Amino acid sequence: MRTRATVAAVSGALALSAFAVPAAQADTRDGGYGDTTITKVVVDGDNKVSVGISAAKTIKVSVTAKDDSGIAGAEEFTLEGPGYGFLITDKPTCTEVSSTTSTCTASVVVDPKVDYLSNANAGTWYVDAWIDANDGDYIWKEKAGSFNFQRASKLTVNASPEPVKKGATLTVTGKLTRANWESLKYAGYSGQSVKLQYRKNGTSTYTTLKTIKTNTYGDLKTTVTASADGYYRYSFAGTTTTPAVNATGDFVDVK
Repeated sequence: MRTRATVAAVSGALALSAFAVPAAQADTRDGGYGDTTITKVVVDGDNKVSVGISAAKTIKVSVTAKDDSGIAGAEEFTLEGPGYGFLITDKPTCTEVSSTTSTCTASVVVDPKVDYLSNANAGTWYVDAWIDANDGDYIWKEKAGSFNFQRASKLTVNASPEPVKKGATLTVTGKLTRANWESLKYAGYSGQSVKLQYRKNGTSTYTTLKTIKTNTYGDLKTTVTASADGYYRYSFAGTTTTPAVNATGDFVDVK
């Protein structure tokens, strides 16, 4: 059932008042019993989750745990972030890696068109996990892992005039935007350092020519001297709240 609330980044598995913790152990916040340990936490493969303004995003969480007796299972994972961000995954499925180790995976769906995402929710999020072992041991660990929950980004480039004479001035414009989860539109990302890069025709590697900053509206503009046929692009390294992105190279014919 989908629950909506203005105080959290919500999903189909959100429950503001119910974190699935066995009643007898509810007073245990960060600890456990026995030799159960969490050895690895991975979110979406690279610990980065990018959400745009229209498509629903399935966030996959993987928690690897170890106990001498083997792993029996896991409770739902909770994900917590800035701006009162709070998500709960579905019930994890645990797959045995060895007699002592298992990897438990679960997911949760975030839909920017339905869920009340706030721009303040972007940033570093943490995974809380409860793992049970076969012999009754368990571990409950807050901030067992972390990931970046990011506002999807776009970057454009246009080099002109085309074609251009060798030695003439080439003007390169572009725009860096990112998802605004509150308006469900893309808006300019101001004050960000962006690299202008060039790849000579027939080669495969881009080199950085200069670094400039976006203006108040996310716009980019600079000039270079045309030397040979090739591709120009802008490249943004990303931030905690916004993923890295490269513009598609714009080919310039130099006469």
